[in-house]
Amino acid sequence: MPGAEAPTGASSRGASTPDAPDELTGGTTGGTTALGDRRFAMTVDVEDYFQVWAFSGVIARSSWDGFARRVGDTTRRALDMFDAAGAKATFFALGWVAEREPRLMREIVERGHELASHGYDHAKAFDQTADEFRADVKKAKSIIEDASGAAVNGYRAPGFSFDARTPFAYEALAAAGYAYSSSLHPIAHDHYGDPTAPRSPFRRDGVLEAPVATASIMGRRLSAAGGGWFRASPYPAARRLLATAARQLEGPVVFYFHPWEIDPEQPRITSAPAKSRLRHYLNLGCMQTKLERLLRDRGVHGGAGWGRLDVALGLAPADAAAARRVA
Repeated sequence: MPGAEAPTGASSRGASTPDAPDELTGGTTGGTTALGDRRFAMTVDVEDYFQVWAFSGVIARSSWDGFARRVGDTTRRALDMFDAAGAKATFFALGWVAEREPRLMREIVERGHELASHGYDHAKAFDQTADEFRADVKKAKSIIEDASGAAVNGYRAPGFSFDARTPFAYEALAAAGYAYSSSLHPIAHDHYGDPTAPRSPFRRDGVLEAPVATASIMGRRLSAAGGGWFRASPYPAARRLLATAARQLEGPVVFYFHPWEIDPEQPRITSAPAKSRLRHYLNLGCMQTKLERLLRDRGVHGGAGWGRLDVALGLAPADAAAARRVA
């Protein structure tokens, strides 16, 4: 990716991703993390079933308030799942959701997790002008902070929509006060992805980018990041991809899913194209069971468990969750 700032001293393991730093110094006491240390970061994109990009052609944003929200219940289901496994996560929330679910935002923080931004209304970055994007990331950050009472330091672009069409993105995030982004899915895909982007964390315009997890097998990049890929794959295959990613990547293995993916009872959007419906509804009934298995699978994370992305990146101390609960 042009313009990525690559520090010197990266290990030979990162030879395929020359932009990846080997160390990040966080801004908090105890917040220095060697990115070569194996860390597993769990992330959740907090959006409702009717807000997904796959349905954007048949559901207008102006109609969203006409749908019954399920995101509160499904996100709390995820919170309970993490509690049962002793895991922590980073929740990337839409500003639209935060406006309507402020109690949920506070609960995420009170239960020891990081709250971050997913933009205001799920508009893809590459569909916005530079000015529109700047306004969007500022608005979302302000709304989520007001709703939760917690600082927002992280951002994830809807649809992993950072690529060559968004040269303004990192500068805009830095100006808005974000410390990091997790907006790249460095694979080839028909809706998103940049197969030439670095696979491991790198800095650009003062912002740290932490791509979601990929594995390189026989010269081909495959997603190991979760979401629909995880739902579609048999668990042993997904497990092997995560293990490969952990061996290859410098920095945290970043996994993600959506609360609607553990909601098999959600209403069906029958007007959506068949391909979109297939992708969205595939294996919803078994997703929560697979996630619970992943969270307790010591063979994946080696007993270290799943944690917050800000901690994995060294931007918050390892005891950040406990400190918040005490406060």
